Amino acid sequence: MQIHQLKRETPNKEKKRVGRGGKRGTYSGHGIKGQKSRAGRRMRPEVRDIIKKIPKKRGYRFKSIEKKPVTVNFNVLDKNFKNGDTVNARALVEKNLITKGGRAYPQIKILSDGELTKKLNFSGCIFSAQAREKVEKAGGKIS
Repeated sequence: MQIHQLKRETPNKEKKRVGRGGKRGTYSGHGIKGQKSRAGRRMRPEVRDIIKKIPKKRGYRFKSIEKKPVTVNFNVLDKNFKNGDTVNARALVEKNLITKGGRAYPQIKILSDGELTKKLNFSGCIFSAQAREKVEKAGGKIS
């Protein structure tokens, strides 16, 4: 007997790739190759991409999507209002100086760009410090 004629008592077994779980045979419904067939595969959820696009919050009081007031200057008010008129959100929308976004009227901030020569009555508006002084000098009322 020579070396090339020797045989083992138990022949070599080929290793068979076995899928884990399920009753669907060798690959358990995962297919053969690719990311979806691997163990521990986790596909990235779409919601995560949406969350990552939103800016990070800076502290619990930070509001990244905050409605800002619509600004209106004195030169616009002086042209479109008469002496003694009331200036509020509704009046500004009716004269097409601002647009109404949805059901509610927007918040309005009065800035001091230009000169105010008329006595106007303001209601429901926010003022800059200079604008408040100019309204009081012109004889207008803030309520």
